[in-house]
Amino acid sequence: MKIDGSCHCGFITCEAEADPERTAICHCTDCQTLSGTAFRTMIVVPSTNFKLLSGSPKTYVKTGDSGRPRAQTFCPECGSPLYATGVGDDTKFFNIRLGTVRQRAQLPPKVQFWCRSAQPWLPEIDGARRETQ
Repeated sequence: MKIDGSCHCGFITCEAEADPERTAICHCTDCQTLSGTAFRTMIVVPSTNFKLLSGSPKTYVKTGDSGRPRAQTFCPECGSPLYATGVGDDTKFFNIRLGTVRQRAQLPPKVQFWCRSAQPWLPEIDGARRETQ
């Protein structure tokens, strides 16, 4: 499926070829903090299927609970989170933030990760299986 999107102010635009089955929710504490809410939704695409069309994102690198450094990117103008990827040779996939994707209503989450960090007050999400991480 062809997807496209932008940050809130439109400075950063991108497009990708994505598999809707790779839409996910992450409940890790980093995603909670970085998103400012209880979880983050994303669609995972191979780096070869991702194209930045305009703008240059700012990058922040943090080692996650998994022990791997993750590059978190955001718009330098409006601060919108854009995507995360690995660092160095570990940039095989982009986790595009679903809120930046114009077709987000057509991409319901299929899987949930880091469920041990999920907030206990969240309801079940129909159609999204829970991984045991």
